[in-house]
Amino acid sequence: MKTVRLTMAQALVRYLCSQQTDLDGRTAPLFAGAFGIFGHGNVTCLAEALEAVQDKLPTWRGQNEQSMALAGIAFAKAKLRRQMMVSVSSIGPGATNMVTAAGVAHANRMPILLLAGDTFANRFPDPVLQQVEHFHAPSTTVNDAFRCVTRYWDRIVRPEQILQSLPQAVATLLDPADCGPVFLGLAQDAQGEAFNYPDIFFEPVMHRIRRARPDQHELATAAALLSKAKRPLIVAGGGVLYSGAAEQLSQFAARHGIPVVETIAGRGTLLHEHAMNAGPLGVIGSSSANALAAEADVVLAIGTRLQDFTTGSWTVFDSPEFRLISLNAARFDAVKHRAHSVVSDAREGISELELGLQDYRAPQAWQDQARRLYAVWNETVARATKPAAVPTYAQVVGAVNRSATPSDRVLTASGGFPGELVKNWKVKAVGSFDCEFGYSCMGYEIAGGWGAKMAKPDGEVYVLVGDGAYLMMNSDIYSSVLTGHKLIVVLCDNSGYAVINRLQNFKGGASFNNLLRDCRVSTLVEVDFAKHAEAMGALAETVGSVADLDRALERARAATRTTMIVIKVDPFTWTPGDAWWDVGVPEVSVREAVRKATAEHAQGKKKQRHGV
Repeated sequence: MKTVRLTMAQALVRYLCSQQTDLDGRTAPLFAGAFGIFGHGNVTCLAEALEAVQDKLPTWRGQNEQSMALAGIAFAKAKLRRQMMVSVSSIGPGATNMVTAAGVAHANRMPILLLAGDTFANRFPDPVLQQVEHFHAPSTTVNDAFRCVTRYWDRIVRPEQILQSLPQAVATLLDPADCGPVFLGLAQDAQGEAFNYPDIFFEPVMHRIRRARPDQHELATAAALLSKAKRPLIVAGGGVLYSGAAEQLSQFAARHGIPVVETIAGRGTLLHEHAMNAGPLGVIGSSSANALAAEADVVLAIGTRLQDFTTGSWTVFDSPEFRLISLNAARFDAVKHRAHSVVSDAREGISELELGLQDYRAPQAWQDQARRLYAVWNETVARATKPAAVPTYAQVVGAVNRSATPSDRVLTASGGFPGELVKNWKVKAVGSFDCEFGYSCMGYEIAGGWGAKMAKPDGEVYVLVGDGAYLMMNSDIYSSVLTGHKLIVVLCDNSGYAVINRLQNFKGGASFNNLLRDCRVSTLVEVDFAKHAEAMGALAETVGSVADLDRALERARAATRTTMIVIKVDPFTWTPGDAWWDVGVPEVSVREAVRKATAEHAQGKKKQRHGV
């Protein structure tokens, strides 16, 4: 067998470069690039290997290991999990900085390959710089922290181990059912050790999306349930988008007259004006979707893990006749809450379910009710987004929506924006929406925008961020300027964590430690966010009204580099919602307002489904 002698790091990188993916008939590298900050744990070996393949696997340097990995996650999301990134770090704090990002990828079922330096396999120099020693478990390192937030974890202590580990890693990254982050800890000495690798290991491999077809018995049962439904409802999750099944779902819903509601991850599956679109579902959803869910007798959930914000902590489905059909690539998700499970790729499952339903159509009265409710909801959106004297989050969303074209992408993750964006955004193009709410990671916004722009260079990327999330992580404004990936960042400043203050007050608590005015401070200083962004090379301005924001967005679109627009917003005005959400509330309290809220919360729990 013909072999080539390479270090483990060189062989790993060469293997990554040999992996290819089918992007709608076009061959492209499976790994589009790497993000890296080098330290003593990876600069001498892994960096040496990456430097040699810059034409095949370009390396981008960010400012923080967490934010680089977040950028990689947003890249994969924009690419519908068909193409992905690598994020590399040194040992110790560089590695643990990536743990939060791994949690984001794990919760959102997003692929990213995380490579971190590790301690020496031979242990001769122990304890090494940045090593955390466990007295009774010397093989444990901080990299073990990744075990609970990755789909595949391995520690490479011998150069030949990658022959088995890398194919498993790639298979996990690409598996629709098990998709998520992969972590490999690379022992420092093993990175530089050489081995005679078989040439065949580096032959190009073409990867295509795996499409599991449904079991025929599961499918027939699902078709029988749905064909008898008097008030059917489809819940479209992110899995519809990742399967490339949006068009199939659009046609399926229209043909059978079944209203469609979207999860947060599924937002952007249907265009706003689609005849069967009934709005987003759940806690930060629409009154139209929630009203339909309350009456639906058969719910077909496609590609969703049915998170609590989607189900109103399992209170939105309120019909005594309620039956749940869950069509999902992952068995784990398909069997939740006594669902009739159909384990299948979304596109294949919809196509085959279509055959089973034949000429079934939902009763016209149900379709008419859905349209009426959606029209009423759109009136709510129109009122919420109409410019007023004191700008609100919703009005900012409306302005960005007016500015955006079908080629653009909007992105947010935390604070007040998710609720306002999910409720008020009018989708102009399928797959143009990213609200990271699986982990709702503060700091995802700007980093994610950087990654999304790499994935979608031809359109604008609008990043919506609050002042709190901006202060937590903002350095990738600098990254975007350095690398030429222009973003339009809209920062809403409400002087603190206003949406958490809202929840605190709603459950009877006093305003405490959320709005800056309610924190323990000696001098209350307002940050000049525009100057801060300018210091990192961005264009920036502060506006005082929605009309000014409209004009500023025009200037931002015409600009050639990252532009940030700052606007002060009302911290107390929000688009109304009507779904219940389960949070911990004090059983006893000296505050009358808390006791009242606890009693009201107990009433809400009476509607909660307990696993059925």
